[in-house]
Amino acid sequence: MRVGELCTREVVYCGPDDSVPDVAQLMRNHHVGDLIVAEARGGRLIPVGVVTDRDLVVKVLAEGVAPDVLLARDLMTRTLVTATDSESVYDAVERMRAEGVRRLPIVGAEGSLIGVLSADDITEFLAEELTGVARIGPRQSVLEKEALPPVKE
Repeated sequence: MRVGELCTREVVYCGPDDSVPDVAQLMRNHHVGDLIVAEARGGRLIPVGVVTDRDLVVKVLAEGVAPDVLLARDLMTRTLVTATDSESVYDAVERMRAEGVRRLPIVGAEGSLIGVLSADDITEFLAEELTGVARIGPRQSVLEKEALPPVKE
């Protein structure tokens, strides 16, 4: 399966110059733990970073920094890890593991933001795949019983 088929297409995002209180409010309003930081370029939305609820806790609250003096760009990841919509889920999992990220912005061939793939999305996909594998045995038994001629007594 390709990540473009699995990713969440309704992306909650903010701009790099959005205030940290606005970022936190967006997360609360949309019930998400992260925002993609994106810039409009040539009519496209280009991801430039990610801000997570953990960033708010570790970089702002725990440090005693006043949130109203910071912008999304102050908290966002400096090296953004992305995947293209045509990549396989398994390649994306490997990249996420190697880079230690739980969320991966998904971009089209031209770099435009089209979705986000999360560790939760992958877990749900793999659970469904494993459920399908677990159903092979019982289905095999049913088919085998149907194919056998009746036992003569």
